[in-house]
Amino acid sequence: MYNLPKEEFAARRKRVLERIGPDGVAVIFGEPERIRSNDTDFKYRAGSDVLYLSGFVEPGCVLVLAPGHADGDFIMFVRGRNPEAETWTGRRQGTEGAIANFGADHAHDVETLWSELPNYLRARKTLYWSIAEDPEFDRSILKVIKELRATRRKAPEAPLEFADIRDIVHEMRLYKTPAELELMRHAAKITSEAHVLAMRTAKPGMMEYELQAAIEGHFLRNGAEGVAYNSIVGSGDNATILHYTENRDQMKASDVVLIDAGCEYHFYAADITRSFPVSGRFEGAAKDVYEAVLEAQIEGVASVRKGLAYDELQTKTVRRLTQAMIDLGALKGSLDQHIEEESFRAYYPHNVGHWLGIDVHDVGSYFGADRAYRALEPGMVLTIEPGLYFPAHDTTIPEALRGIGVRIEDDVLVTEGDPEVLTAECPKSVADIETLMNS
Repeated sequence: MYNLPKEEFAARRKRVLERIGPDGVAVIFGEPERIRSNDTDFKYRAGSDVLYLSGFVEPGCVLVLAPGHADGDFIMFVRGRNPEAETWTGRRQGTEGAIANFGADHAHDVETLWSELPNYLRARKTLYWSIAEDPEFDRSILKVIKELRATRRKAPEAPLEFADIRDIVHEMRLYKTPAELELMRHAAKITSEAHVLAMRTAKPGMMEYELQAAIEGHFLRNGAEGVAYNSIVGSGDNATILHYTENRDQMKASDVVLIDAGCEYHFYAADITRSFPVSGRFEGAAKDVYEAVLEAQIEGVASVRKGLAYDELQTKTVRRLTQAMIDLGALKGSLDQHIEEESFRAYYPHNVGHWLGIDVHDVGSYFGADRAYRALEPGMVLTIEPGLYFPAHDTTIPEALRGIGVRIEDDVLVTEGDPEVLTAECPKSVADIETLMNS
């Protein structure tokens, strides 16, 4: 269980119960363990919706929310206690722990899921689950529905309607509570410190993976579960690859190194990108590109305000970065023409940011009920991460630009007033980075 009070989870489940109503039932499937190779599993990480509603971290858990059921509103299916298995793979909560430590009203061994689940679906009008997320679960739950509908001489017992539980839970996850924000601030602090360590450590001749090791070691030394996503440490032309994760090349003094790395602390993610010269000094085209991205990023952060339509962030960033491409000589022609034709995407192919929370690319729709981009509201957390990427193989751009990639990313909380930059401790001005690297 991660570091949130039981009352926080109970309040979340109560909201879901109210939304599905007395005629509804929700089934939330946890993630199974996955084989990495032969008899070795990937390190397990519980499904985010299971974490959000229960805090339960063991594999294969299934949650059932059944308002007014005789067994209670909240039922858990978990792995049973097994002394021999626990000797090999660690202690289990079992059904007793699910009740005592995670607030379940009733708990079953997950091995009995498909025999017990029909008891919670009978006579319910609407069944909620994550439709089409896992084909195996879809097949199994539809088999249960088919069997419930096959009782010809009795009143129909199967739910008559299906709905997606993610429409409810993911909208809730978009708005962070004070307790969640404290965890996110701490994740941001650890991650900021790790990026500062990388800046202090970087030297010409080092390998990219040495910086990765320094960053991820700092995460673990400070209580994070590990990385929130695969760390990106790209120097030189590698920085122009958006999701470069090989991290195997040697860094040269002439390189800009782009590091996109964040820790997961009590299952909440931080997400920071910083770009800096391996030499410790911004010079020439690299400095010009960096300052152009920095101006766009600062403007983007300042624009994060209650009521601003989400797409306005991208519109502002595109205009500023496209003008920078023209000023740098990467594009020729008029600003409006390049925006209309989207030719800017050759050097800025992604959006300005994304929601952040339990998942690094967190859930929640970017659109409102009217299908228009939704307005920002207090409690939302998003990243602001403009970038410019000039691949070495692009002979249409000035030679000085080739092989330079710059992205700058911060995590920002929407408030009633000024935005709160959760990652403000991580330096990003030219002067601050140079001072840090040369002190």
